Amino acid sequence: MGEVRWLTDAEMLAWRSYIVATMRLRQRLHRELSEAHAVSLTDYEVLVVLDSQPDKRLRMSELATMLGSTKSRLSHQVGRMEEAGIVCRVPDPEDKRGVIAELTPAGLDLLARAAPAHVEGVRRHLIDLLTPEEQAVIGQGFSRVLEHLNQLGE
Repeated sequence: MGEVRWLTDAEMLAWRSYIVATMRLRQRLHRELSEAHAVSLTDYEVLVVLDSQPDKRLRMSELATMLGSTKSRLSHQVGRMEEAGIVCRVPDPEDKRGVIAELTPAGLDLLARAAPAHVEGVRRHLIDLLTPEEQAVIGQGFSRVLEHLNQLGE
């Protein structure tokens, strides 16, 4: 395995700040969405991904990948969302073993109502605190991390 390359003080600051700030940011955005629109951040993220598809639907396995979720966790989440009437699941006509998650009209309506509050929170708690240069560095850096993780697979 080799010798451990321990983090320097600067690297530790970057790592710990990222970990704690990300967790607290997600908690804050979740609380704001929950209080204003009775939707969790994770449910909101499902709605956003489905809305980004031309036909407002996506295979569950692809949706799980796009959300960084497991198929099992996503299945439970989508089941709750289905009970709430904001998504529905239908068999994949091209693969009888597959299931497609689809945004319902109620889901589209919820997304339209919640999106402005979410974007306002993202701006207030992250984007507006950073310079355009910092935004570019973060975007480039984490795009590279995501690409690396995607190449590793599950």
